[in-house]
Amino acid sequence: MPADSAIAVSNVSHRYGERIAVDDLSLEIKAGEIFVFLGPNGSGKTTLFRVLSTLIPLQAGEVSILGHSMSTETTAIRSKLGVVFQAPSLDAQLSVAENLHHQGRLYGMSRQELAERKKQMLTALGVAERANDRVDTLSGGMRRRVELAKGMLHRPRLLLLDEPSTGLDPGARADLWKYLQQVREKDGVTIVLTTHLLEEAERADRIAIMHQGKLAALDTPVALQASVGGDSINIRTEQPRQLAEAIHAKFDCEATVLDGTVRLEQPDGHQWISRLVEAFPDKIQTVTLGKPTLEDVFIDRTGHRYLSEE
Repeated sequence: MPADSAIAVSNVSHRYGERIAVDDLSLEIKAGEIFVFLGPNGSGKTTLFRVLSTLIPLQAGEVSILGHSMSTETTAIRSKLGVVFQAPSLDAQLSVAENLHHQGRLYGMSRQELAERKKQMLTALGVAERANDRVDTLSGGMRRRVELAKGMLHRPRLLLLDEPSTGLDPGARADLWKYLQQVREKDGVTIVLTTHLLEEAERADRIAIMHQGKLAALDTPVALQASVGGDSINIRTEQPRQLAEAIHAKFDCEATVLDGTVRLEQPDGHQWISRLVEAFPDKIQTVTLGKPTLEDVFIDRTGHRYLSEE
């Protein structure tokens, strides 16, 4: 494992009976980066998250986390992990402070250290005034903050978050990302999260796009979008297959059909719109132009629309 790596995954596979959830996956996550596993439901990202968080055992392949082998040093790995699961892990009948107290004691924190750390985390996440309130009285956004405080309480070197924006409004989501940036910059914590939200993934340093258990793409958001190679042109028509074939025949360029829409990727897309309308005035109902997005990257690498996979 390279010295600057937080996680090294090599040829990892995981099955549920006959279904392959993760298929021969290999990648490296650098120390101190914010890394996102992006994919629709069923892409394998949640299974991989469960493996990395030691929630389920490693079936095949090798994983090294913070210099420790998952095969032989699970306990050492867990002591350095902070984990925020998608499903709530707080006891709703206890207060915010009581939830953090029990978490700290599980990690063997002393009374003084725990008291100081609870105060720090509740203040940092803006929930200090609700410390003595029962969790079931909190809003979804406030509960998510407490979940994060719980996961960070013991000063982990690696923070894993599964769909952390679930149930959050846009304001709370922005606050969450602001805090994640602070944790990375101030404490040097490596942050790894899963999401199915394209706009959320764009905030990461690097993105691993998952599709049917495989790694479809891996790079920075800017590099991934630049890799598409042109503007996205989408055409609505009554006969998409015939129009795609006609475009290919006339302009000698690739045109694909996705969910009944004809799609092209071309540089200087605005110039292509006039060419297409002039060539096929009776066949085109609407045409739209857009700069490459992460959805375009997903389509380019998998041949499927992103939302249709959810």
